[in-house]
Amino acid sequence: MRLPLEGAEEFVQLRPFTPAERNNLIAWMAARSDGDRYGSILLYRFPKQELVFGPEQVEARINQDPEISQRISLWNTEGSRAIQGNLLVIPIERSLLYVEPLYLEAEQNSLPTLVRVIVAFQNRIAMAGTLEKALEAIFGGTTPDNIEQAPAILRDLGNPDDADAPNPLQDLVLPNAPQENAPEE
Repeated sequence: MRLPLEGAEEFVQLRPFTPAERNNLIAWMAARSDGDRYGSILLYRFPKQELVFGPEQVEARINQDPEISQRISLWNTEGSRAIQGNLLVIPIERSLLYVEPLYLEAEQNSLPTLVRVIVAFQNRIAMAGTLEKALEAIFGGTTPDNIEQAPAILRDLGNPDDADAPNPLQDLVLPNAPQENAPEE
């Protein structure tokens, strides 16, 4: 992935940070794994005046969505169960994209199968059969007519045209330069 304020893609391990006893996101750390940057660590802190949803808050928003919750409940019937995978927090430019796989597993055969992908960005949540379809539902886009899949479930949780409406993931302010090996506070 390409880290914010960086020119090229690289392999990194990301770790989001939330404060003790709170669920909002305050920072994320990237451990680099490429070439001469191997082992270096970058810490990106979010401004204290900005509310940035943490993984637990986004997970709660996903589970509270009526259509997504209903679909998961239907799959959690006798003989099968829905498994929500690890929620990924992916920095994109000055915002965050949250991606969560949804698996279906039969009781008789414990081999989970990817059935849906849930994507959250700003005040929108989408669930679709593939990551591509979920991203198209969030950001708009066209798909070939010959692809037949279940339609995406898209939930817009706010009016992005309303400038006064709170939108905690829009225009995240990152520091002017990443702080390498920054000490913890």
